[in-house]
Amino acid sequence: MWWSTAGWRQRERGRGFMLVEMKPLTVLVIANPVDRSLAHLERLPDSARIVVGLTAEAHWEAAPEADLVVCGGTSRPVLEELWPRLERLRWIHALAAGLDGLLFPALVESGIPLTCSRGVFARSLGEFAVAGMLFFAKDLRRLVRQQGEGRWEQFDVEELNGRVLGIVGYGEIGRAAAERAKPFGMKIHALRRNPERSAGDGLVDRQYGPDQLDALIGESDYLLAAAPLTPATRGLIGRRELGLMKATAVLLNLGRGPVVDEAALIESLKERRIRGAVLDVFDQEPLPAGHAFYGLDNVLLSPHSADHTATWLDDAMSFFIENFQRWAAGEPLKAVADKKSGY
Repeated sequence: MWWSTAGWRQRERGRGFMLVEMKPLTVLVIANPVDRSLAHLERLPDSARIVVGLTAEAHWEAAPEADLVVCGGTSRPVLEELWPRLERLRWIHALAAGLDGLLFPALVESGIPLTCSRGVFARSLGEFAVAGMLFFAKDLRRLVRQQGEGRWEQFDVEELNGRVLGIVGYGEIGRAAAERAKPFGMKIHALRRNPERSAGDGLVDRQYGPDQLDALIGESDYLLAAAPLTPATRGLIGRRELGLMKATAVLLNLGRGPVVDEAALIESLKERRIRGAVLDVFDQEPLPAGHAFYGLDNVLLSPHSADHTATWLDDAMSFFIENFQRWAAGEPLKAVADKKSGY
C-alpha cells in the first residue's frame, strides 16, 4: 500500500507520463495485497496514492477521491458496493480478460470507460488449442497407456493438415489459435458477430456470421469455442448444435464454460456421438470431485491452467501499466470494452 498527498510534477515526464495536473491521483486496486504482481505498481508515478485491498472496507475512505479502479478476479461485489461513493471515477481496468464476472447494471449504463486484459493471455491459449488437437490426432493418450503397459502396438495416426478448425468467436483467442494452426496446413473457418472485421485476414479461409453457426459446425473437424460469455452466447453450443458435429470431430472450449451446455456435452461424449473434447473452462470451478468429466477417456481436461504461464499475472499488470501511460499522456486506451455487449 502506498500513500502520498503530493501533486503531479513535471519530472514525471522522464518516466513516460505527460499528465501534470497538480492534484493527487488516487488509484484503488481491488486485489490481495500480498500478490507479488502488485510490485509493478511501483512503476506508477511517485505522487500517486494507491490503496490495495480485497474488501469494500479497505477502500471506503479513499473511494470518493478515486480516479481509477483496478479490478482483480473477484471484484464485482466490492466494486458494486463502492459504486455510489466513486464520485470522481474516470476509468476502470480489469486485470482479467473476461468481463462476465464484473459487469453490473450501473456500471454498464455509466459513461466511465472500462478496459480489460483482452489478448494478454491469447498466445498461450492458442498454443493449448494446437496441443489439444494434436492430442487427438496423434492419440497421445493411447501412446502413454501403451508405454505404461510395456506394450508395442503400432497404429495409424492422423495429420492436422487439411483439417478444418472452426472457430466460434474469432477474437484474440480465436485468432491466436488460427495463427498457430495455419502452419500445420489447417483450414480456418471463423465465426464472429461482425464478420466484416475479418476482411483481408489472410488466416481465414471462410468467414461466417452469427446466423451461420450450423454451417460452421457441420464443416469443422475441430470446433473451438472462444466466445465471451454474454446472454447471447450462454448455452450457444447445446444439444442441437452438438448433434450437428461430425462423429469424428473434437470440441475445444477455451473461452467461457457456460458457452457450451455442459450436460449436453457429457451426454454426447458418453454416447460417443463426437470424438472428444478439450476443456479448460467449466460451469463450476474448481470442478467438483466425482464430476463426469474426470472419468471420460475422450476428454482432455485442464484445470483452467491453459493460460497460467509463469508470468501471466505479471503480463496482466504490465498491460495495465502500458495502458496507464497512454491514459496519462492523453492517448487512446487499449482493449476498451463494449460494456453493453459484455466484452
